Amino acid sequence: MKKLIAGAALALMALTGTAQADGHNYPDRPIMMMVSYGAGGATDFQARIVTMTAGNEDALGMPIAIINKPGAGGRVGWNWFATQAEADGYTLGAYNVPHFIAQSIKGGVDYSTDSFEPIANWGADPAVFVVAANSDMNSMADVIDFAKANPGKLTFSGAGLFVGHHIAALQLEKAAGVKLAYIPNKKGGAGAMKAVIAGDVMGGVNNLSDAFRAQAAGTVKILGVFDVARNDFLPDVPTMMEQGYDIDNASVNFRGVMVPKGTPQAVIDKLAATVPEMFKNGRVAGKMKAGGSPMHIMTREEVQAMWAKRQETLTTLLEGL
Repeated sequence: MKKLIAGAALALMALTGTAQADGHNYPDRPIMMMVSYGAGGATDFQARIVTMTAGNEDALGMPIAIINKPGAGGRVGWNWFATQAEADGYTLGAYNVPHFIAQSIKGGVDYSTDSFEPIANWGADPAVFVVAANSDMNSMADVIDFAKANPGKLTFSGAGLFVGHHIAALQLEKAAGVKLAYIPNKKGGAGAMKAVIAGDVMGGVNNLSDAFRAQAAGTVKILGVFDVARNDFLPDVPTMMEQGYDIDNASVNFRGVMVPKGTPQAVIDKLAATVPEMFKNGRVAGKMKAGGSPMHIMTREEVQAMWAKRQETLTTLLEGL
């Protein structure tokens, strides 16, 4: 009798596993999404907004809880996600591009684009150069003039090494022909912004969304945008190119959702069909706009193409720098 019960239990488990792998019952419990940056930064702020309707019946029908694993410019979280996260669809990850791709190119991490499966993209957040509201610098020309007169002494913060902020800084050094003192902040973008406001550094490269809120609060000035066109949130702030520096959009921070390699294809398909539509929710769009967070929704196929293109662009860029 015990053998019959055990056999029936095993059969039930097998059927449940098959249904789960086929995606029919997915999801049947709450989902976790790992953000590899600290609470309060742009990625965390946006991740909480874009997932707030996940529990709706017209979305996933289950809530998504955010868990933060910050450190080393995202490396701590993405290393964990690539090597320890369960590939069952109940552990999602927020990606930042160019960050994780640039880090994998430079080496010393346990991940690459082959470690993850993209689901959908929710935003594109350009880097901007900021100074404290009481700074004497009012343009990028002021910044570069100081840097030329004081090589290596212009201190400015960013979220880490080989993240979008650092890539923007490397591009600025090359385009302006100057040596700057980039200081990665252990607390990510939020910590980097606080360092500017507190006067611990002379300036900073940060996310437009973080800087937009800080400028609205009267604590910083935004002097330039690292993109090929002005941003709708900052129509009066010129691009670096407009100010005479040959800098493209290689540092623009794309954010979205991914799962570990090995996640069942049926689960990937369910997420890929549902998540972009979830991002289009009107409440999500309204809160993102209020927070100065540019949205840029892309499907799984579009993200796959973007990742491949960024891999190629960043390999060339990082070799040159």
